[in-house]
Amino acid sequence: MSDLAHRRVVLKLSGEALGGELGFGLDFDVVHRLAQAVKEIHGLDVGLGLVIGGGNIVRGANASERGVDRVSADYMGMLGTVINALAFQDILERCGVTTRVMTAIRMEQLAEPYIRRRAQRHLEKGRVVIFAGGTGNPYFSTDTTAVLRALEIEASLIIKATNVDGVYTADPKKDPKATFVPEVSFQEALERGLGVMDSNAFGLCKDNALPIVVMNVNQPGAIERVLRGERVGTLIR
Repeated sequence: MSDLAHRRVVLKLSGEALGGELGFGLDFDVVHRLAQAVKEIHGLDVGLGLVIGGGNIVRGANASERGVDRVSADYMGMLGTVINALAFQDILERCGVTTRVMTAIRMEQLAEPYIRRRAQRHLEKGRVVIFAGGTGNPYFSTDTTAVLRALEIEASLIIKATNVDGVYTADPKKDPKATFVPEVSFQEALERGLGVMDSNAFGLCKDNALPIVVMNVNQPGAIERVLRGERVGTLIR
């Protein structure tokens, strides 16, 4: 549609979001609901890349704190993102959306290896591309993966889907005095410790002028409003 402000975006979903209220494992009712939201975006003829975290299965940093070698723990987390990607792909395709899973760690029996030009070609053909396996390297989060892939496929925006309306000065579920932040710069977000993304991801966005919108994925039509350029959630730029 010609009135869209963003024609190619990356949607970042946390692994915990797929786990539903418990935050771990896969809640397929939640996965179906999120897949329907993605289907609506896809119907707008938007080039869409997805990055899904793996925290509902294993979080590398947590495993490392419990004694697992950090590099091994991070690779375990990357494999968790592949599990989530395959589950999301299956549900999306049942909804009629053509997808491709591309992994940073080679596993051809399950998915295509990530190749930038091939990913761009999939997007041009109207396929949703799910980027799995993180960056393929330890010590990097899926937030950094989302930014890196967005830059590589020349996306104009990253949408970070959460269960709250945007960025707050504190966790609104724990602190009743937390106030909503409608817009903030990358530098200010870092200085104020607003835990939206890690510093590596913020640095890449800042250096490449790539904006982020943090919004509530549970609001009907919210992502479409973002794509049309409306102010939804928190804008970080």
